[in-house]
Amino acid sequence: MLRNPNSNSALQAYLLLLPALVLLVAFTHYPAVATLIDSFFSTPRGGRPSVWVGLENYKVMVADPVFWKAATNNLWFALATIPLSIGLALVMALWVNERMTGRSFLRMAYFTPTVLPMIAVANIWLFFYTPGYGLLEQITGLFGLPSHNWLGDQRTALGAITLVAVWKEAGFFMIFYLAALQSLSPSLREAAAIEGAPRWYYFRHVQWPLLMPTTLFVMINAVINAVRMVDHVVVLTRGGPDNASTLLLYYLYEVGFKFWDTAYAAAITVFLLVLLVAVALLQFFVFDRRVHYQ
Repeated sequence: MLRNPNSNSALQAYLLLLPALVLLVAFTHYPAVATLIDSFFSTPRGGRPSVWVGLENYKVMVADPVFWKAATNNLWFALATIPLSIGLALVMALWVNERMTGRSFLRMAYFTPTVLPMIAVANIWLFFYTPGYGLLEQITGLFGLPSHNWLGDQRTALGAITLVAVWKEAGFFMIFYLAALQSLSPSLREAAAIEGAPRWYYFRHVQWPLLMPTTLFVMINAVINAVRMVDHVVVLTRGGPDNASTLLLYYLYEVGFKFWDTAYAAAITVFLLVLLVAVALLQFFVFDRRVHYQ
């Protein structure tokens, strides 16, 4: 009896994909479905089991002022970190892509914050922001400015965390832009130089359209990073003062592990998942139409 070679190839392909599929289902799909189910139940406490409460956890979320404060903070955090980190990464990539002395050192310096652990980065900046003797205080003191508690002031706490996030993410995004720039054909620059096109014109009409696929990829990662930021908040401010720097994932951590309200935490998690899916679909189906592929 002859065997179908196509069926054997398909079976081998599925067997090769099986380990990754098991891990994906076990650690991504199953937890997401389980979290969705848990959001419709109450939190078990002591000998009292969880019971079906329907949309009660979502009603609590809608009426929770701290949740909306965290959501507002996260919105401002995202609106600041996404364009700043992407713009800074693009400028750095354009700079280190040119021929210059010390180009390798600059690339290493820009990328170094990316390889540092987030807790280590937060502790470094905690020293920078320390009132009285921190590095930032020493610099402002040279200009005669008064001492300021950057992390203890409601007006500056979120901005201080935003600066740390941009500093760490820009180098990571720079690598993608640098790789995209180096993949462009040198003949494009030569043709622009022959035509006498200025550098800005060449960037605006040649480089930038060809960098749009990279920009879309970087933008998706920037949105995810803006929503999942929690390490810096834990080390620098713990959400204070008065929830001025509380972000959604940190509030989720507090609700689930500090207040031990796992059902309400599940509802917040579902909200975050729906938000990320909606943003991803928007980016793929709206922004992808503006992408110019080579």
